[in-house]
Amino acid sequence: MAAITRLHPPSLLSSFKSSSSLITRFPSSSTLSSPRRLRSLCSNAQAQVSTAEANGSIVGDLLDYLNESWTHFHATAEAKRQLIDAGFHLLNENDEWDLKPGGRYFFTRNMSCLVAFAVGENTVNKDGFKPNVETHLIPLLASKLEETASSDTKEKSATISTKGAHHPLLMQALSDEINCNVDDIVSIELNVCDTQPSCLGGGNNEFIFSGRLDNLASSYCALRALIDSCKSPVDLSSEHAIRMVALFDNEEVGSGSIQGAGAPTMFQAMRRIISCLAEKYVGEVSADMAHGVYPNFMDKHEEYHRPEMQKGLVIKHNANQRYATSGVTSFLFQEIGKIHNLPTQEFVVRNDMGCGSTIGPILASGAGIRTVDCGIAQLSMHSVREICGKEDIDVAHKYFKAFYQTFSSIDRKLIVDS
Repeated sequence: MAAITRLHPPSLLSSFKSSSSLITRFPSSSTLSSPRRLRSLCSNAQAQVSTAEANGSIVGDLLDYLNESWTHFHATAEAKRQLIDAGFHLLNENDEWDLKPGGRYFFTRNMSCLVAFAVGENTVNKDGFKPNVETHLIPLLASKLEETASSDTKEKSATISTKGAHHPLLMQALSDEINCNVDDIVSIELNVCDTQPSCLGGGNNEFIFSGRLDNLASSYCALRALIDSCKSPVDLSSEHAIRMVALFDNEEVGSGSIQGAGAPTMFQAMRRIISCLAEKYVGEVSADMAHGVYPNFMDKHEEYHRPEMQKGLVIKHNANQRYATSGVTSFLFQEIGKIHNLPTQEFVVRNDMGCGSTIGPILASGAGIRTVDCGIAQLSMHSVREICGKEDIDVAHKYFKAFYQTFSSIDRKLIVDS
């Protein structure tokens, strides 16, 4: 789940203990080729992807990101690598932060949540901030499973392991995969993944077929937008705000975890940044995928609220506040699109059907930031193989980049509470 935020000083009106290294060797390099090679194996569109990249498209880079991001841990590790390559500095939440105008920073939590931000050179520098040290309870493991292994396997496992929480066959398979003894594995968190690589498809190779599009597609577009909006010192030379992206874990199960949006990660980061450099928040984009209309089931959508793939970002509305969009935030977001000639669509769920939610309401109510909920239209959401339009990826990237670059100038012209 991605949140894109700007923090401002008042003149413009306006989060973690460093985890130990994780072993993430799935799938093994012997099983799969490089991400670039994978693209050509699942589609004949390699030449089209290369041409699109030459024209500034990020679709090929997204495919690489998806093929590196098998789990939430892999996705965070790949985002971390890209940020470091782009010149961002890694922070530790337990250390004091020495933030500088013009600096670019990020930190991770649980290696499955990431917050990155770039500081405008015209922000106000203040004293640093020292966080409270947190302690955490040791989690309870599952009870011992019934053993069904053969006597030979049991004897082999018993000689090398004292672990009783997991089946010895599983522990042996894991130790063989990562080339260590079973006793070297102190804890595990496993994910079942479809190893089929992400690719382009469709009659004109206009679609992206992949698992985890919800919500790695929005996360990657937001991450790239932040990186691309501050590549050189000139990009931040006249910036009064702090540009931020937050990528959260566990959104699909309620966000109620230490690495989810329900934790104070983002609020703590904002307070620390504000203590050093700025004094107010101004605007936020909650980016999550949107349910595109399926041609065979068009009656599932309101007649005038049928988001289509390849037609631009979808702005989501809900009277019950399942989405955080308001009339003001919708207007501001659409104004950015008009200035940069970027298309938008609007979506309201049918009033006789249930409505999903996003992290938008959590962050908007928790931090008091005006928020718009938007997303890329897709089909087969939450399935092992999801579909979205490749043109929408570039639109989302350009839109989020435009938000970083132009939102404050638009926001200053709008007075709601006089």
